[in-house]
Amino acid sequence: MSSTKTQTLISLLGILCLILINSTPANSSTDSPTAYEILQDYNLPVGLLPKGVTGYDLDSATGKFAAYFNGSCSFSLEGSYQLKYKSSIKGNISKGKLSRLEGVSVKLFFMWIDIVEVLRSGDDLDFSVGIASAGFPIDNFDECPQCGCGLNCGNRQVNKLRSNAFVSPHSGRFNSDH
Repeated sequence: MSSTKTQTLISLLGILCLILINSTPANSSTDSPTAYEILQDYNLPVGLLPKGVTGYDLDSATGKFAAYFNGSCSFSLEGSYQLKYKSSIKGNISKGKLSRLEGVSVKLFFMWIDIVEVLRSGDDLDFSVGIASAGFPIDNFDECPQCGCGLNCGNRQVNKLRSNAFVSPHSGRFNSDH
């Protein structure tokens, strides 16, 4: 009888070893999409986030989203716009939309203004600062900018950021040089 118990114990240990060898942790990086892939899942371009996201949180039931960096990040896009990301940004994500955005700002004239919403409208993205918004072709955001140098890092040449227009709820659309 003791040999039957030993054989059963060895069989159970063998099965346990096979299970442990063939299983991967639930939070394995191969199973979890990146923050950039999450943007794509919601029909938004990867270039909304700069390179260097170290982690993120997503509550798919509520759409609450947060992305984390090693520190704050700032860069210019072809001299047209200066952007600044805090070490963590958060907001709500839904198909084609980031709302209640916190932690991202743009320098307009001499002031830093928070970007509060990004909305995809066909092949354009509209960035809202609350009182006004600016629209850009979505292909401007095919690549992720890099902290410090934006899209013009090293010897790489990038086309100037194209803008469609600024929009103000009080005055309607008007053209921009950016």
